[in-house]
Order: sequence, then C-alpha cells, then structure tokens
Amino acid sequence: MQRLTVFNNISLDGYFVDGSGDMTWAHERSDDEWNEFAAQNASGGEGGQLLFGRITYDLMVAFWPTPAAFESNPTVAEQMNALDKVVYSRTMEEATWENTTLVTHDLEDDVRQRKAADGAGLVVMGSGTIVSQLAEAGLIDEFQFVINPVVLGQGRTLFETVTKRFDVTRTSERAFGNGNVVITYEPSAAA
Repeated sequence: MQRLTVFNNISLDGYFVDGSGDMTWAHERSDDEWNEFAAQNASGGEGGQLLFGRITYDLMVAFWPTPAAFESNPTVAEQMNALDKVVYSRTMEEATWENTTLVTHDLEDDVRQRKAADGAGLVVMGSGTIVSQLAEAGLIDEFQFVINPVVLGQGRTLFETVTKRFDVTRTSERAFGNGNVVITYEPSAAA
C-alpha cells in the first residue's frame, strides 16, 4: 500500500496562498542550504506520483517544463517533469504536461485505488481543495509543511472545508538558515 503525503508551504499565519491566490512568497528565501534540501526532496520520490488539483496543475505546468525552470533549479525541474503526475479536474478536457493523467471522476475513490496499488508513494503539492477533501476522508498519511517566516494577512488555508476534528502527531522538524522550518506530522490514532 502506498503512503499519501501532503507537501505544502504555509505562511506564519496559516495560509498556503495569499488573498489573490499567489504563492510566489513561498519561493523568495532561496539559499544554498534550502536549494540543496529542495533538490534532495525532489529526487527522493523516484517512481512516485504527484497529485494536483487543476489550479496547482496550471501553475506547475506554466513553470516546470520551461527553460527558466531548468536554469533556476535543474534537479527539481528534471524530477518534476519526469515523475508521473495526476490532475483532478471536472472542467479540464486534456492534460498536456508529459507523464500526466487527467482524472475527472471521484477524487476519493481514485486516491483509494492508487493507495492500494504498488508504488513508491503519492504526494499532493498545493491543491488546497483536494487536501481538504482527502484530509476529511482520512486518506492522508503524512503532512509535510514548510513554515515560511512571512505573515500574509489573508489567503486560503489548506483545511478550510474540513468539518471534523482530527489530531496529528509531530514526527520531525528541521530549521533552515533562511528562516523556513519543515515540520512533518502524521494523523494520530483515533482516541
């Protein structure tokens, strides 16, 4: 059975995008230490699949296949393009990014089937709407949050549509010189 991990940047006040839907603030504090971590993280999931909602997919496909992506971060760009990707959308007609499958049917059923299959793991990046749905359904095995030292004042949270409480347990953390802190949580066992 594959594990489903969420990997997301979050502002100090809890938003994954600002009030206009922008998340470029999450990439403003690059340095050698952070870039090395990002490259290692991107190369660690060989054979896994990336899961996106339509909005995050549109942002990713607009950057990662471009020459600018390969110039600014070649290791991450190579992995982002090589990995299998799934985009969940009821409005898209086709997904043009290489190695991408478009899924237009039920998100939860599809993710359950993917988790039950053999593989190296599933990772959701961005995609707040599907994070909320999968968290509510109890399908997420691990949350990896990059806490960015910025206050946005407004935006969207990853759990804005979750209606029931669930507890998590911190399993690791790592602070970086640029101010970012990566904290990993797993859902706690039901009490």
